[in-house]
Amino acid sequence: MEEMSNQTEALVEAAVRVLNTADPFEKARLGDVIATKWLQGFISLPYHPSSRLPVPDRPARLTDVKLVPPSLMPKLGKAGSLQSRQAIVHSLVHTESWAIDLSWDIIARFGEKEAMPREFFTDFVKVAQDEGRHFTLLAARLEELGSFYGAFSAHDGLWDSAIATSKDLLARLAIEHCVHEARGLDVLPTTITRFRNGGDNETADLLERVVYPEEITHCAAGVKWFKYLSLRSRNPITYPWSLISLESVTSERETTTTVEDERDVIQKFHATVRTHFRGPLKPPFNEEARKAAGFGPQCCF
Repeated sequence: MEEMSNQTEALVEAAVRVLNTADPFEKARLGDVIATKWLQGFISLPYHPSSRLPVPDRPARLTDVKLVPPSLMPKLGKAGSLQSRQAIVHSLVHTESWAIDLSWDIIARFGEKEAMPREFFTDFVKVAQDEGRHFTLLAARLEELGSFYGAFSAHDGLWDSAIATSKDLLARLAIEHCVHEARGLDVLPTTITRFRNGGDNETADLLERVVYPEEITHCAAGVKWFKYLSLRSRNPITYPWSLISLESVTSERETTTTVEDERDVIQKFHATVRTHFRGPLKPPFNEEARKAAGFGPQCCF
C-alpha cells in the first residue's frame, strides 16, 4: 500500500495526508497505520526542517452529514427510545470524527512551529489513534442500532474552536483539550447511565470500558502540554526549545517548581479561556476524572 511504502515521509507530512482525506472511515484507518508506524519507529522524523507543507484551514470532509448551527440542533433525548439512542451515538460518532482531525492538526500545525519536544508528537499520535478507534467502534455500534453516520444532522462547533485557536497552541490546548474534551468527561457518566437505563448495555459498555478511560488520557495530554508551554515561557533556559524528552526536563525540575510557577499556569489558563471561550466554565464537574487527568481543585490544574 502507498502509505506503507513511503519510508522517508515525516510525521507532519503524514498528518497532512490524514487531514486531506475526506472519508472519515478511511481517515481513521490511515491515521491508525501512520500512528503505528510512528510508534514502532518506521516513521522516525517528526518533520523535515527544509520542507513545510501547508496545513489546510479546514480538513477534507464528505458532504453527506447535514450541518446546522449548534443552536438549531434538535434535542437528542435521554436514550429512552431507539431513536434517541441512535441520535446520541450519531452525535458521538460526529464528535470523534472531528477529534481525529483535531489530533492530527495539532501535530501538523504546531509541532514544528513551536519547536515542541518529540514527546509532544508521540502523545498526540496516541490521542489520534484512540480517536480513530473510537470513531470506528461507535460508527459500527450505530449501524448495529439500525442507523448510520449521516442519518442525523450535526454541528461543527469543535472545528469553529479550532479555527479560533489556529495561531495559538496554548489556546488550542486550553480550549479543545481542557474545556471541550474535559466537558466530555463531565457528561459521559450520565450518558452511560442513560443507556443502561434504556436497556442498551452494549453501548454503555463501549463508552464505559473504552471511550471514557481513554478520553481521560486525552485531557491529560492537554493539561501536560499547557503546563509545559506555560513554564517554558517563564523559564526558557530550563525548558529549551529543542526536541528533548519532557520527562528529563521534569525530573530536573521536580524539586524546583515553585508555587509561583503553579499560580502562573492557573492564571494563564483562566486568561486564555476568557479570551477564547464564550461564557464561564459551568459545573457540575466530574472531579474524579478531572483529577485523574491532572486538573487541580480550581477545575483547571
